[in-house]
Amino acid sequence: MEITVSLIDEIPVFHLAGRLDVTTAPLLEERLKPLLESTGQKILFACSELSYVSSAGLRVFISTLRHLSAGGGGIAFAELKPPVTELFHLAGLGHLFLIEPNLEAAAARLRSS
Repeated sequence: MEITVSLIDEIPVFHLAGRLDVTTAPLLEERLKPLLESTGQKILFACSELSYVSSAGLRVFISTLRHLSAGGGGIAFAELKPPVTELFHLAGLGHLFLIEPNLEAAAARLRSS
């Protein structure tokens, strides 16, 4: 898995490429850890090159959402590939996450939430 980070306004954008599974999930957790304690922190996941998410990857996303929501923050996803979108919905998580077709729309939803 490859993780790069950029910013849209003040929102960190994690660009995820490859597979998010039991082997790579700890890497993402480690990169997210410094942001989890910030009150009101919002994070955007850009997933146009994310090809697979396992239950370990879902756990990272759910855990991140819980931490950030407790402090008034949140997460959003943009550019999900159909198999990953389907996984979110099959796991019953589609209603928990802000999911938008592009980065600009996802950032706008995060700013307004």
